[in-house]
Amino acid sequence: MKFLDKCNAAYGAIVTVLVAILGPYWYIFAGYLLSNALDWLTGWYKARKLGKESSKTGLKGILKKMGYWIIILIAFLMPKMFISLGHDILGINLDFLLLFGWFTLACLLVNEIRSVLENLVECGYNVPEFLIKGLAVTQKLINAETEKTN
Repeated sequence: MKFLDKCNAAYGAIVTVLVAILGPYWYIFAGYLLSNALDWLTGWYKARKLGKESSKTGLKGILKKMGYWIIILIAFLMPKMFISLGHDILGINLDFLLLFGWFTLACLLVNEIRSVLENLVECGYNVPEFLIKGLAVTQKLINAETEKTN
């Protein structure tokens, strides 16, 4: 029973820290991080299977993932600054700008999951067609929504 208590305490501490840093929707960020890791691993497996394994390419992949996290950081920090500016100086509510961050995260999450599935298809796995088509439709809807606002 003590082991279970320790596991629960550790899980509770981890979730508390994640909520404090990332907010109540921390699990979306955790899902994106997991997607990053799975994409890198499936990409590595695909390269190994095709005989194109390269540490330079692997490092590029890791740096690319870090760049995506910087994009997410900017997409959430920029609206926070404008919201503060609107509230403190202009006296207007700009809370809707937070949608930039969530929209960016959603786009990148769809791309990561699609990339994982593409890697698995190229490795010879039978990925259900509805997953591939469903994510393609989701990407088209996101892009259409972006075009509509422009």
